[in-house]
Amino acid sequence: MAQSSGGVNTLELGIIGNGTVAGLVDGEGAMVWLCLPRLDGEPVFNSLLGGGGAFRVTLAGQSAARQTYIRNTAVLETVLEAEDGSAIRITDFAPRFFDRGRQFRPASVVRRITPLRGMPTIKVELSAETGRGERCMTARRGVSHISYHDEEMDFRVTTDAAVSYIMDGREFVLEREISFVLGPDESLSDGVGVMAQGWLKRTTEQWQDWSRRLATPPEWQSAVIRAAITLKMCVYEETGGIVAALTTSIPEHDGSERNWDYRFCWLRDAYFTVTALNRLAAVGTLEHYLGYLRNTVAHTRGGHIQPVYGIALEQDLTEDIPGHLPGYRGLGPVRFGNQAAEHVQHDVYGHVVLGASQAFFDDRLSARAGLLEFEHFEQVGERAYAVYNTPDAGIWEYRGRAAVHTSSAIMCWAACDRLARIAREFDKDNRATLWADRANEMREVILKEAWNERRKAFTGSFGGDALDASVLLMAEIGFIDPMDPRYVATVDRVDAELRDGCHVFRYRIEDDFGAPETAFTACTFWHIDALARIGRKDQAREIFENVLAHRTKLGLLSEDIDTKTGELWGNFPQTYSMVGIINAAARLSRPWDEMV
Repeated sequence: MAQSSGGVNTLELGIIGNGTVAGLVDGEGAMVWLCLPRLDGEPVFNSLLGGGGAFRVTLAGQSAARQTYIRNTAVLETVLEAEDGSAIRITDFAPRFFDRGRQFRPASVVRRITPLRGMPTIKVELSAETGRGERCMTARRGVSHISYHDEEMDFRVTTDAAVSYIMDGREFVLEREISFVLGPDESLSDGVGVMAQGWLKRTTEQWQDWSRRLATPPEWQSAVIRAAITLKMCVYEETGGIVAALTTSIPEHDGSERNWDYRFCWLRDAYFTVTALNRLAAVGTLEHYLGYLRNTVAHTRGGHIQPVYGIALEQDLTEDIPGHLPGYRGLGPVRFGNQAAEHVQHDVYGHVVLGASQAFFDDRLSARAGLLEFEHFEQVGERAYAVYNTPDAGIWEYRGRAAVHTSSAIMCWAACDRLARIAREFDKDNRATLWADRANEMREVILKEAWNERRKAFTGSFGGDALDASVLLMAEIGFIDPMDPRYVATVDRVDAELRDGCHVFRYRIEDDFGAPETAFTACTFWHIDALARIGRKDQAREIFENVLAHRTKLGLLSEDIDTKTGELWGNFPQTYSMVGIINAAARLSRPWDEMV
């Protein structure tokens, strides 16, 4: 795993993925995290969390390592150099391309090791675990592959390297390029080297073609493209579900025990992801996600909607702490599942409707949402109107208390407001009037109950005193004019009380685990957006540039930042944070006609 200058594990990790599986590779070429057979599956490589599973390539006498992506792709290259001048390149990717009229995205990853200079001596070590880190998987030798078996799963690694060397973990001189295809326990249809080379070419071309079609702002293009590719890798394309991050249990700060499993689909986070990709004209994700939402609404039939589901709409995400893995840096606990699925979080109703609303207006889609979908989503609006001023766990998923949270109330308002707009699109005047009247009623209540005259700010809950950065979303969703004096005053209060340097905390009050010690990067991006909306673009640009400077070497962000050290914490990569890069660049960039 990558090491910081202080000798501790860091989040300097590269990501490969294809919409089915995703792996994390550290700065020295070790694959330290891979879940099979899908994004939320069993972690067979889990040394990220202190387990024994990993796919390592070691160069004898190594003296340097560098890592980059092939431009505008999710194909990762790690170059290792030795003291004697020899060098190798490790190329990692998950196959993704169109084949025979369909998207080919198997539960597979490919690794190619290429000699670059000299006579490099390498060692390839493969070990896999299952049972959430409890058991080592048995390796069985084949003629040109190694199979791994356990009662819960099996897979094979097919290679044109000497299988004996791999089984024994023995050093050997790399005289030619060798390839590894990790996937289902099935024979390949062609030679592994030929297949890996062809898959690499087609995967590279598809990612570059996808990136070429993005409607990026002219400034910060590379940052935006990397963010978009990263978000795309967080979409489970079979169902359209979008994970909040690819990992579990990376703590929010040292010793926090705020260790959560984010490999599920929060409807809130998914809405922000879809919106950001829509802003870049990558509307295909919206089409996939709309199917996910249709199924969610159909299953709930106008009743309670969970804030989070599995990526195939699983409802039961029971949280478990098995205790077999020590955790990132030994900072357990490691959790699988997430108790948030059991929470009442009313903002979900707004995020469902917001996530679907563009589909009713966008002619670029292969099939726009129609009247039948509108009638189904009206059930969600009914629920939003019924609960908007009742207590819930809120956007930050408090586990020990409930309140009427302002962020939940404004999202319920958004559900009714968007339904009114959709009704007008269908010339349903009576329904449009109904939903508009409800939205206006809700808005008056929220403006009254959330405003704290003494604090000169909208607070985190009705009648409360505590500031909460989530109220900054009021302007983004159109709840309030950003130049409204009350909103401007709220931005000022957040700037004064929740910002530390260039980073913004969610809140400062103690929660179930004490007072937060790291800034939540999504809140920093919400603050950037708010500053730009009220005309303070210079300050917004300064903060944005600072956040970009805190990305990993590969341009990625996790959930949190330590404001004292600048170190990244929290699950990785965090979709909320990568969304922020896209939104801030779109908001702050100069137009093309000023650039060319």
